Amino acid sequence: MATVALDRVNKRFGDFVAVEDFSLDVAEGELLVLLGPSGCGKTTTLRVIAGFADASGGNVRIHDRDVTREPPYRRNIGVVFQNYALFPHLTVFENVAFGLRRRHIALSEIARRVERLLALVKMEALAQRLPKQLSGGQQQRVALARAMVIEPDVLLLDEPLSNLDAKLRHDVRQEIRRLQQMLKITTIMVTHDQDEAMSMADRLVVMNGGRIQQMGSPQDLYLRPSNHFVASFIGQANFLEGRLDGDGSRFVTRSGLAIACAPSSPQAQSLMIRPEAIELVDASASGPNVLPATVEVVTYLGSTSELTLRLAGNETVLVTQPSNNDSQRSYRAGQSLYIRIDPASAVGIAAA
Repeated sequence: MATVALDRVNKRFGDFVAVEDFSLDVAEGELLVLLGPSGCGKTTTLRVIAGFADASGGNVRIHDRDVTREPPYRRNIGVVFQNYALFPHLTVFENVAFGLRRRHIALSEIARRVERLLALVKMEALAQRLPKQLSGGQQQRVALARAMVIEPDVLLLDEPLSNLDAKLRHDVRQEIRRLQQMLKITTIMVTHDQDEAMSMADRLVVMNGGRIQQMGSPQDLYLRPSNHFVASFIGQANFLEGRLDGDGSRFVTRSGLAIACAPSSPQAQSLMIRPEAIELVDASASGPNVLPATVEVVTYLGSTSELTLRLAGNETVLVTQPSNNDSQRSYRAGQSLYIRIDPASAVGIAAA
């Protein structure tokens, strides 16, 4: 295991700044995810850590050793690429063994390590197959085994699940997390998929425009986003525009709707409410933030249903409700009902 530290790393391509003033510490055995939209600089950051791209400024340290100017092969890293990059003419066994042969490891040790990794990724029965004879999920497991068999200090994953269908993505991401925790490998993963990030990460780093917007646990970023970008990029959210009033625990929308909220920064310009934090209640319900609403759209999604509701002042909110037989109700467009918003779940956030 190893730590990874980036200190004010910059990467420029001519006049274009891809990564700017990027500082980060990754703990031993941690799985950290760089999350953001295409072009935000997350893959460039990973390439700088790997040594595939030279930093324009700042430094990179792996296990307290400055590797900023060292080539990739001297950094003892394992990398899993988006397209797997398996050698088509080599068997599964030989693909996994490739890095060990380049390191002139004894044949008996190569066999032991490869067999162990293939067993860990549940591919031992397919050791003599060629990549073209494997499914996408199986190829991904081989790529993981090849990266891990060299016993790297750090494992880097570049959009490792993007070429898999939805069912396989779910299965393989669980497999990656299981292996990472079992082997305790310090891991940095890049993705633009919030579900992957939320389900796999010990810590998330949300990026935009080459800069860190916020870092923390998935729960922290989901419940307490630092700005509008983070709130909108992680999960669904309702945003009501307006201002805080009084002591910062009441938000007044531009249309004049007043909503009790969690104490927030005076700079807040929007009120964020997650769809699942809005409760459908009877007209007799009491407490703060009980509001009348009208159903506009109902969308059935299997385990959940989404309701688009119009509030007073022409404000609209999205509400997520579980779809279960015990509490099944038939909602329809034009129906009047009441909602309740928990003040603790209504968070004022800044614009940027």
